[in-house]
Amino acid sequence: MSRIGKQPVAVPTGVTVEIKGSEVVVKGSKGSLTQQIPLGIEIKVEDGKVIVLRKSDTRQARAFHGLMRALIANMVKGLTEGYKKVLEISGVGYRASLQGKTLNLLLGFSHPINYPVPNGAEVKVEKNMVIVSGIDKHLVGQTAATIRAFCPPEPYQGKGIKYQDEHVRRKAGKTVK
Repeated sequence: MSRIGKQPVAVPTGVTVEIKGSEVVVKGSKGSLTQQIPLGIEIKVEDGKVIVLRKSDTRQARAFHGLMRALIANMVKGLTEGYKKVLEISGVGYRASLQGKTLNLLLGFSHPINYPVPNGAEVKVEKNMVIVSGIDKHLVGQTAATIRAFCPPEPYQGKGIKYQDEHVRRKAGKTVK
């Protein structure tokens, strides 16, 4: 039995969890999220808790058991608190600006990078920080990773885009004999 899968997910007040066919719909004050239920998994809502059960003991059902519980817990947390990733831009002339729903990045290339912000994610720019926030954990993480991939931090001078809590291991440059 999955240690994570057998733990119930507490549903706080203001959040509702419904099972509609083969989907779980979680609604809150910030919006709503849906997740497809895989085969071999059964979900019950009882006494303000969501319980994830598996119908069989197949390898696939065991794998999805803990995953579904974690996805539902992430949806509930996203609708109550939300998720946030902070990216730092460092380098001479490296800048970010927001024009409507487009993030404009100047990262030392011969051209600016225009990244359209996906629906469901919010992006704010403050000095050398880009803050990505939203209710969907996967979307926030993927958006932050895509922005970071435009210019990951390099180990010699540390220029590029990095997560706020990320540590870049610095290398020594060339030495003269």
